Amino acid sequence: MNLIVLENHVTTQRGGQELNLLEICRGLFDRGHRITLLYLKSGDLLPDYQSFCDRTLCISAYGFDWHSVSSTLNFLPSLLQIWQIPTPKNSLIFCNDYHFSLFATALSSFRNLPYVCYLQLPPLMLNRQREFGLRSVDRFIAVSEQTKQEWVKFGIQSDRIRVVYNGVNLNRFKPPENHLELRQKLGINLDIKIVSYIGRIDREKGLETLIKATATLIKKGRRIQTLIAGKPVTHYSASKARECEDEGMNYLRSLIELIETLEIRDQIQFLGHVSDPVSLYQVSDVNVLPSIWNEPCSLGLFESLACGVPKIASRIGGNPEILTHEFANSLFQPGDDLDLAEKLDRVLDWREKDSTLGHRCRQHVLKYFTYENMVSGIEENLLELITP
Repeated sequence: MNLIVLENHVTTQRGGQELNLLEICRGLFDRGHRITLLYLKSGDLLPDYQSFCDRTLCISAYGFDWHSVSSTLNFLPSLLQIWQIPTPKNSLIFCNDYHFSLFATALSSFRNLPYVCYLQLPPLMLNRQREFGLRSVDRFIAVSEQTKQEWVKFGIQSDRIRVVYNGVNLNRFKPPENHLELRQKLGINLDIKIVSYIGRIDREKGLETLIKATATLIKKGRRIQTLIAGKPVTHYSASKARECEDEGMNYLRSLIELIETLEIRDQIQFLGHVSDPVSLYQVSDVNVLPSIWNEPCSLGLFESLACGVPKIASRIGGNPEILTHEFANSLFQPGDDLDLAEKLDRVLDWREKDSTLGHRCRQHVLKYFTYENMVSGIEENLLELITP
C-alpha cells in the first residue's frame, strides 16, 4: 500500500493530532507500507517523517478564501503540485484533518485514488468548500464513538464511519524504575503530591477548574504542587489573516491572574512546552484532563495510564469511553472544581493506600488501547479500500 498523507504543520507544539499521525505513519511503514507526506508548514517533526517517507512535499495551500484574490492565487499552484505526487499501484489518500478536504478531493478526482478522512475533531468551522470536499470521501475513521456520533448528527451516514481508538506506545510510556529516586533527582520533596496537566494552554481545556481545585485542596491542608506543561495555542485571526497567539496568551495571563487572586502562586508552576512528557508523567501522583469541550480521544489519557499514573478527567466527549470499569470513578463534572477537588483528594494517596493502582492503570491500556491495536485498526480500514 502507498499512503499519501495530508498534514498541516508537522510540529510537536500544536497538540496530539500531529503526534498521533506520526505514530500511525511510522507504524504503517514498519509493516511494509510506503508513505508520502504532504504538508503546509515545516516543523520539528519533519526530520522524523523524512527518516522513513518515500517523499515529503510542501503544498502551497489546501483551500482558499474566495473573498481574497491572493488566497485564491496561492491555491492554484497546489493544483499543479497534484501532478508531482507519485501514485504507484495501491495508492490512497489519508487526510488527517477534514479542513484539508478540498485539496484531498481534487487529488482523489484527478488521480483516481481512494480517499480516507481521519476524524480527530468534531465538525467545526465547516464552510461550503469543506463540505463539498467531504462528499467524495470513501471512508471516515473516527477516534471515538462520541466523535462518530457528532458527525452522524452533522449528516454523515453512520455506516460510512468506522471507529478506531487512539493507542499508546507502551515501550516509551512506562512507569519509572524508581519513583522516589526520580523525584529526588528532580528536587521534589517526598512529602509533596504532584498533580500535572500536559496539553495546550487553551480555554477549551478548562484549566481554571484545575487551578481552583488546587486552591481548595491547599485550604484543606494538602501539600500539593500542580505542574502545567504546554504553551498557548494558536488561533486563526480573520482580521490579521494569519494564525496568532493573542487569544492563547490572553488566556494564559487570565490564569496567572487567577492564581494570584487565589494566593497559590508558589503551588502552581507553568513549565511551558515539554518535548518529552514521559518524565513528567512518571513523577506525577495524578494527571488531570479538565476539558470543558467534547474531547474526542485525548492521547494524554493513554499516556498517563501507561506510565502507571491515575488519570482524572472531565465527564465529556470521548473521555468516558476510555476511563471505563473502575476508572469511571475518576470522571468529574466539567467545570466543577469542587467535584475535581474531591476526586483528587480521594486518589492522591494511592501509593500508600492502594499500591497496585498504578499497575492496574497500565493493564487497562494494555488490554484495550495499545499502539499496535490502533495501527492494526487503521491498516485494516485502508486495505479494505484497495483490496479487490
